[in-house]
Amino acid sequence: MLSVNLNQHSYQIKVQRNSLALCGAWVKSIWQEKKVALVTDSTVNQIYAQKVKESLNDQGFSTTVMMVPSGEASKSLEMAELLYSKLTQNNFTKNDGIIALGGGVVGDLAGFVAATYMRGLHFLQIPTSLLAQVDSSIGGKTAVNMAVAKNLIGSFYQPDGVLIDPDVLDTLPQSRLKEGVAEIIKAAAIADTHLWQLLDRLKNLDELKRCAEEVIVPALKVKKQVVEEDEFDQNQRLILNFGHTIGHAIEKNAGFDTISHGESIAIGMVKITEHAEEIGLTAKTTTRKLQQMLSKFDLPLTFADFDAVQIKEAIIHDKKVRNDQLNIILLEKIGEAKIVPIRLDTIAEYL
Repeated sequence: MLSVNLNQHSYQIKVQRNSLALCGAWVKSIWQEKKVALVTDSTVNQIYAQKVKESLNDQGFSTTVMMVPSGEASKSLEMAELLYSKLTQNNFTKNDGIIALGGGVVGDLAGFVAATYMRGLHFLQIPTSLLAQVDSSIGGKTAVNMAVAKNLIGSFYQPDGVLIDPDVLDTLPQSRLKEGVAEIIKAAAIADTHLWQLLDRLKNLDELKRCAEEVIVPALKVKKQVVEEDEFDQNQRLILNFGHTIGHAIEKNAGFDTISHGESIAIGMVKITEHAEEIGLTAKTTTRKLQQMLSKFDLPLTFADFDAVQIKEAIIHDKKVRNDQLNIILLEKIGEAKIVPIRLDTIAEYL
């Protein structure tokens, strides 16, 4: 059990195997009986939604499953409006709650709807992908995409709690497991040399999955500490964006379901570190270490259709741009990151 300690809305993260089947009791320890919208996607719905619904109903919650199609395309205003309509049709009020059951897309979409429907419903996260477990389910960032950029419309809205069951990783495709590993590598690279050393000792994805808690918990601690210091992304929390400025632009230009978030971030981390090392802002051999770690877990280092002009155009619309300046995240060395402001026009040198 980890506590995220914030000024206005603290909450706990519970990491426990086989906890999904008992999630109703966990929800009851946080919420009184109420209507619950269980937001999930078409893939997770087939595997886990019924089990979770039964556990909730057994504890006295009136549960309605609200399903969206799987994939990044569901992180949209159109899907948000669909959920608003379903909430209205089922007479949800401010006393009721939304539970996100799924990966990062479901968590971001459900959180955005929870933040905006009637100006705020109760909200819980039950992430079912490794990426969501170690990153997007905590910290309170909710958002939907626009054609011009990823996560352009959103809000900060902290959940009332997060439940992580590592056993769900057994039903996760290798491709989805890998993209979660990219975020774990990022956490280690920016702030945790012990986690980096643990990842270094692991041989492959299968071995990582067997000791999932050992890598999930330290990755969560990295994010927890940064969020506690900077809840609203004004300063230190920006280090969590290592690899994301270029990565998000790759995702947008390739098509959100053509290359995964984790794969894009892996490429973004390598790209930005290569140039930083060349100009002396990052310690020598850092890029090689990063490449070796990513390659071991079968993550890409480059993208065949990389178009520097299009990538730069996408970065211009990045939320971190301020007055023709962009804060980029670089590594001093493995385990230590820094925020470096650059003129927007110099981002081309990193591409």
